[in-house]
Amino acid sequence: MNAALRAQQRYRDDAVLSAPPERLVTMLYDRLLLDIERGESAQRSEDWEEANAQLQQAQAIVSELSSSLTDEWSGSAGLRSLYVFLSQTVIGANIGRDPERTRACHEIIAPLREAWHEAARAVAEARS
Repeated sequence: MNAALRAQQRYRDDAVLSAPPERLVTMLYDRLLLDIERGESAQRSEDWEEANAQLQQAQAIVSELSSSLTDEWSGSAGLRSLYVFLSQTVIGANIGRDPERTRACHEIIAPLREAWHEAARAVAEARS
């Protein structure tokens, strides 16, 4: 790995390590949406290896989001159920090589991503 790539990776690592919890969630949602979009694009171009890689990354993020939920929050059960549904749908889309199922995941994730970004902004404003 060249020096520029190492510096870029170090910057990303530092950004994650220093981010407050609400920012980490938005970062995960940003990457999740990107992986779903890339996975769908790869499926549509029949690049199955790339689609698999992107959709497996998406699965890992959904799993991380699900594991971060605590039972102390009243919305955890509903969100956990949604994450189970997303995970199953991403797996099915990947196995079935079905870009329409991947698109359906995008339609669920996009508004959630926006909601988490709005919540993170509200938390940041409350701190200042």
